[in-house]
Amino acid sequence: MELKNIKEDIPKELYSVLEKEITELRPAQEKALKKGLLKNKNLLVCTPTASGKTLIAEMAAMKSILEGKGKAVYIVPLKALAAEKYKDFKKKYGDIAKVALSIGDIDSVDPHLIDCDLIIMTSEKLDSLIRHHTPGLSLVKTVIIDEIHLLNDPGRGPTLEILITILRKLLKNVQLIGLSATIGNPEELAEWLNAKLVVDNWRPIKLYKGVYLKGEIEFE
Repeated sequence: MELKNIKEDIPKELYSVLEKEITELRPAQEKALKKGLLKNKNLLVCTPTASGKTLIAEMAAMKSILEGKGKAVYIVPLKALAAEKYKDFKKKYGDIAKVALSIGDIDSVDPHLIDCDLIIMTSEKLDSLIRHHTPGLSLVKTVIIDEIHLLNDPGRGPTLEILITILRKLLKNVQLIGLSATIGNPEELAEWLNAKLVVDNWRPIKLYKGVYLKGEIEFE
């Protein structure tokens, strides 16, 4: 699918940004669009690394922001990853939206976030903001959970699971977008999220598997 095919479905500011980088959408992105990405549908996207998952999330978030429907929160598992995403999103969307990073003291309220549009944070930070009744959280329309397979992680999993449950109760019309390259039970997770499942195996570079032994590699 070519980008121009969705020109009328996304805000012109978003289209102007995207057309500078791409002309054609990747298979997973096309599937996500067909399953209601731009129509406020919850999605669970399970595709390989570098297959275009982040752009799927960006389209949902920026459409919501630019159309005045609400803020977007992008949840990542690590502070370093949050800082990286903030740098990328600030450079890409800084001229059309207020991008913020919130990974500091988990006991702070961060009242300035009420003035921000796209907020990148860890699940622990968002959990803290909810418990402290941070102003502006009720204005969130889109929540992206990157590396959502960490629901199975003994350390972070319980916090993330409770967080998603709370968000669904607090934000009745929130759009949830889960992203992962590896999920063992995608159908079950999609059902729990009340989400459409997007699965695709396309990757930009073909993956070869082999065994290295004594200086030689034997591929499958």
